[in-house]
Amino acid sequence: MDRHDVDWHGYLPAVTTPFDRDGALDLDALGAQLEWLVGQGMHGVVLAGTTGEWFSMSADERATLFREGARAVDGRITVLGGCNAYTAAESVQHARAAQAAGLDGVLVTPPPYVVPTDREVLAFYGDVAAGSDMPLCVYNWPRGCVVDLGTELLARIAEIDTVVAVKNSTGDAAAFWRGLYALEDRVRYFGVPTSPLGADLAGLGHGDGLMGSGGVLGADHPDFWRAVAAGDCRRAVALGARDRVVMERWFTPDYGARFGSSQAIMKTALRLRGVPAGYVRRPLLELTDDEVAVVAATLHDLGIETVDPA
Repeated sequence: MDRHDVDWHGYLPAVTTPFDRDGALDLDALGAQLEWLVGQGMHGVVLAGTTGEWFSMSADERATLFREGARAVDGRITVLGGCNAYTAAESVQHARAAQAAGLDGVLVTPPPYVVPTDREVLAFYGDVAAGSDMPLCVYNWPRGCVVDLGTELLARIAEIDTVVAVKNSTGDAAAFWRGLYALEDRVRYFGVPTSPLGADLAGLGHGDGLMGSGGVLGADHPDFWRAVAAGDCRRAVALGARDRVVMERWFTPDYGARFGSSQAIMKTALRLRGVPAGYVRRPLLELTDDEVAVVAATLHDLGIETVDPA
């Protein structure tokens, strides 16, 4: 199995998991949110990723999310399941739930908090692959996992049979590009920035897209990649500039939130757009009024109309 066994490409946001005010999973809101994302032209979605607050869900809730998410999308776009966990056995359990739900693949970070060595990371992915034959996207997420997977280690992980993609969210730009050139013939490589440089290199065939967060700009996100595919670099750069506004005002260079949590920011932005993204589940907290105002001002500056997010 390699990059040619899947057709993952373009923009695949990690979607928010809607919880109601009491913290219960809101499946009606999930279906409505996914319908909006499909209508906006997303190439795919990731369920139960970091933006989806996997860390506060039980195994049964994650399995329900996979099942109901797959049902709502109904095969119209790619759906990946976030299977992050502290042990390979737990990740395998989630991967099997994703397979039972009919998802297209799974996304897995190294175990967070643990700070594993390179040898341990390689063994972890080998164990996950041995427990499930689902196509696997390796997620390098230094901000949340403390370890930053280098090019040599990623190349060794890419030799594992079921590994077909890498989402590389390193804050080290040079390392990102080294990884792309080293791995692009073997795996699909996500995380190409929406900058002019990213548009130019994607136009030359380097990289497969971006697994972003939330999809709050709607069609602007996938249309960047469609413009690149059509050879319309000027339009791609214009769309990318809108995405850069969001990234620079709300996030740090290593993808941390400048205020509140990234999950609360994304849910607030979507609710401001009238999309039923729900509310964060504790230990996360909703944004303050001043922070909501920052999110609303950003959307207004981009010409996006808003509604009362409450």
